[in-house]
Amino acid sequence: MENRCFWVTGSELYKKYHDDEWGVPVYDDETLFEFLILETFQAGLSWITILNKRENFRKAFDNFDYKKIAKYPESKYESLLQDAGIIRNKLKIRSAITNAQFFMEIQKEFGSFSKFIWSYVNNQPIINKFRSRDEVPATSKISDIISKDLKKRGFKFVGSTVMYAFMQAVGMVNDHTINCFKYIEE
Repeated sequence: MENRCFWVTGSELYKKYHDDEWGVPVYDDETLFEFLILETFQAGLSWITILNKRENFRKAFDNFDYKKIAKYPESKYESLLQDAGIIRNKLKIRSAITNAQFFMEIQKEFGSFSKFIWSYVNNQPIINKFRSRDEVPATSKISDIISKDLKKRGFKFVGSTVMYAFMQAVGMVNDHTINCFKYIEE
């Protein structure tokens, strides 16, 4: 039996996410946007809640197509509020729409969201060497900076904790503990 990070429960969905996605560097804007949306909806909730609803989010938000989401009319917003398959939080749904608009503004300014976000870590994943749950932080200096920058640009639900979880999810930081089979030594 393979050793996994402390946060992985017995859920097969959690195991698959941990083994196949978490901490794997993501450079395409479409997937980065998907994780940005999922992480903002996760704020205050458990990640397994989001994973269990991920396919519902995918359907409700047009496969996380930020170009479509940025143009959602009020009627689409209202229908999302009625969708029991997702997290029906008015502010989070509204933020998905506005964050899509600001996401595209960053693309215009930097050429891609990927170039923008990965520049915070010099385009290289940070490989941490944590031994236990107690060592893994909820935020970092870099997530603080990213959070402030995104908020200044108009993004919502992008606090430092959300941004650190985003960084972990998209592989900007690799926080697999050293006893985990996914841990990679430099």
